[in-house]
Amino acid sequence: MKITVLAYREKGAAELDAAIGQVNEALQAAGHQTTIVAIHSDLSELLAAFDKSRPDLVFNLVESFGDDILGGQMGVAGILDLLQLHYTGGGPGELYLQEDKALAKKLLSYQGVLYPDYATFMPGAELDTNLKLHMPLFVKPLRLDASLGIDERSVVKTKEELKQRVLDIQKKFGHAALAEEFIDGREFYVGVLGNESPVALPPVEMDFSGLPEGSLRIMDNKAKFDESSERYHGTRAVVVQNEPELIASLQKTALDAYRALRVCDYGRIDLRVGESGDIYVIEVNANCYLEKTSEFTLAAEAHGLDYLTLISQIVDLASERWRQRTTLRKRPRKRAAKGSKKSAAASATSSPT
Repeated sequence: MKITVLAYREKGAAELDAAIGQVNEALQAAGHQTTIVAIHSDLSELLAAFDKSRPDLVFNLVESFGDDILGGQMGVAGILDLLQLHYTGGGPGELYLQEDKALAKKLLSYQGVLYPDYATFMPGAELDTNLKLHMPLFVKPLRLDASLGIDERSVVKTKEELKQRVLDIQKKFGHAALAEEFIDGREFYVGVLGNESPVALPPVEMDFSGLPEGSLRIMDNKAKFDESSERYHGTRAVVVQNEPELIASLQKTALDAYRALRVCDYGRIDLRVGESGDIYVIEVNANCYLEKTSEFTLAAEAHGLDYLTLISQIVDLASERWRQRTTLRKRPRKRAAKGSKKSAAASATSSPT
């Protein structure tokens, strides 16, 4: 196929994220004709990229657009919809569901999926810290991912700490804060592939044993991205083995969350297991990170999928999903005109006597 790899380019960055080149190389190795389109904030550049050449599929790796850290990936997916282009991963609606953590929890609740109890704090609203929540609490931005706004101060133990952390987040990001009960336990990531019949990959556990004594066992921004930090080198991802009951429970919970939030093609579910053994969904990540050393890729390898096969499977899943969607669009709709004799007769026939 003719595939465009669509990605975000950091302002002034000399190089693109490693995952972009890796995905592109895998697509080429699978026999596809590819181009990379990297955008920052120029909408005309995005539109021009598809003006002359319309690909069979867009491999959508966009995580943001411009300097606005909220809503960028949703907007880009919406533009792809308006251009009637086929693309991998979630649409604007699905991406919003996973981005708004409070809304996501409400949908999880409806489906009976367990998550930590929480409260939201909107900017400008009265900051009421008399919550029916159990300390300690984990405080983070309501609608950000990639651990933005998360560090070792994110876990608070008093009302005063809660108030200060909420105000800090609101001031720094100009948006709402989310406080949820902190699940002090093991942390797992479960990748999922599929649409109608999704498959959960082997769970990956985050090993915090390399952190200094007393250090908070969370994956904050430093642990994920700061290669010069002690936290980055003190954590590692390990595929879970020899715990069949736990693995099955983690995979079932992940699949329930994946379906509840309508994730498309692929995604990663972040979970924590409390002291009681209960499994809590922390976040649902649609269009998760696809770099070769990521937790998702590690899980795929444990499932028997090398990187080329993994990327090819995402392409196949997206292509089939769009094929089905296109077929549904082309089905003729039989509908009587409003006020016609036909509709009036049908109404009279069905009226109670």
